[in-house]
Amino acid sequence: MAMEPTVQPAEIRVAILEDQRVLRDSLAEVLEETGIRVVVSSGDPELFFARLEAERPSVAIVDLTLESEDGLTVADGLQVIEEVQRWHPEVRTLVLSASRDPEVVERCIALGAAGYLHKLTADCTAVIEAVKAAARGERMIPFNFMRRAAPETDATMARDSHGPRNLLSTVTAREREVLAYVAGGADNLKIATHLLITERTVKAHVSSLYRKLGPENRAQLALLARQLGVRPPVGV
Repeated sequence: MAMEPTVQPAEIRVAILEDQRVLRDSLAEVLEETGIRVVVSSGDPELFFARLEAERPSVAIVDLTLESEDGLTVADGLQVIEEVQRWHPEVRTLVLSASRDPEVVERCIALGAAGYLHKLTADCTAVIEAVKAAARGERMIPFNFMRRAAPETDATMARDSHGPRNLLSTVTAREREVLAYVAGGADNLKIATHLLITERTVKAHVSSLYRKLGPENRAQLALLARQLGVRPPVGV
């Protein structure tokens, strides 16, 4: 009886843009020990992008505040995320930052980042799992960075002794399907294609979700969806 060939998992290739050399080297060492290949490791944005073109990593870990040795800012991490998404959309970007500002997190997600890791709380395991999840196409949104919900949403949560998940009791089955795609970062056209409905119908469902759940924009809606336990469909 012939043995079926063993399917080897795809190699995860990572690029790191971090201005603190000790942290950069530590990240590379931790990832390499798990079999993840670090193909770019730099604190220089220009060198980072030059190597990105040559090495074609699947995941990029990007620091938001990039400074030179004399303390001068050399690049804005938000611009780096934007440039990676523009020129290398196949690369999944993970943000590594000391900022806890919810608006910064939302901006990163809105620009296309696959996840956000806080420098002071993310341990080695969290980084490794985040890289693996990003390589699988998943998004990691920190629930505790929700900026704020509408007043009626706060009131609903305060009255409900069973927690915020009961907010979903107001959502229809179809709206929940749409919400799952929003949580995965899909735009209206992609949602319409997957659900075999019109883009206009998707817009109507999204508008209804805004009214029922209270977020102010699509990034907040995605964050809230994940907070409520709604997971993106596989492959989104």
